[in-house]
Amino acid sequence: MSVKFIDLFCGLGGFRLALEKAGRDLEFGSECVFSSDIDPFVQKIYFDNFGEAPFGDLRTVNEYSIPNHDLLLAGFPCQPFSIIGKGQGFDDTRGTLFFEIARILNARRPRAFVLENVKQIVSHNQGRTLSRILMVLNNLGYSVQYKVLNALDFGLPQKRERVFIIGQESPFIFDWDFGKIQMEPLSAILESDVPRKYYASEKIVQKRKEKHTPRTSPSVWHENKSGNISSYPYSCALRAGASYNYLLVNGERRLTPREMFRLQGFPDTYQITVNDSQARKQAGNSLPVPMAYHVLRKFLPLAFPELIRPARKEKYG
Repeated sequence: MSVKFIDLFCGLGGFRLALEKAGRDLEFGSECVFSSDIDPFVQKIYFDNFGEAPFGDLRTVNEYSIPNHDLLLAGFPCQPFSIIGKGQGFDDTRGTLFFEIARILNARRPRAFVLENVKQIVSHNQGRTLSRILMVLNNLGYSVQYKVLNALDFGLPQKRERVFIIGQESPFIFDWDFGKIQMEPLSAILESDVPRKYYASEKIVQKRKEKHTPRTSPSVWHENKSGNISSYPYSCALRAGASYNYLLVNGERRLTPREMFRLQGFPDTYQITVNDSQARKQAGNSLPVPMAYHVLRKFLPLAFPELIRPARKEKYG
């Protein structure tokens, strides 16, 4: 069997890579029947890596024109959710990009979905935002669970917390314990012979080193909005719109695009075919691939038990 899926707000295709790896491990195929992202640079890099050009603005798509699919994947944008109203059902989310997911679920009825967003959505508006989202999904007939996960717990040397929301048509119990996954050392992520253009100015480096002494090397130095500097044997969360200098390797140089992609779990075979500025932006917007992989690898046998061969059901559920 092959799982047909759609890749909404697809970005670099991290969800797709995670699903394809889970499919190889669980020995089933997958077929992307629709993808979308409004960013033209994303459309380019996605095409260069997957041979498919994502559709643009999802808000302009007739939901009934989207092919039938088994699984919906979406790392929907984390814009403020304050416009959610006090009504019921779809009226609560109209105008937000989550509504685009809801209307497709309502029209196409895939068996399961996996959504991803920033952890702040859990506490946004005193928890009412997430409650509205879960209510909409429940009203569509899906059983839903969610959990905030950290990329550090999935082998990546990056502190990046994200919430995953999973759902399927029938009630289910999901074990969010993924066991102990050894973190890849920062030294395995960093490149050698980095071009000078990635080095900060002498003034910035001197200022940082006057204010901070690291306890470990290599390390990534992080400067917060208050000017306080800390360093760790891993990176703080990559950000799409942050200052280019807020993360410095050993207090001296910026991360290269390849290092950023590695920090998100993208293999070196993934082609970076956009300029440095766009690469930083897209890496900062991406989800951590190993995190999505482990969620999908454990969730898919629950949502699609027919995928698992009889001899392997005991192992995978």
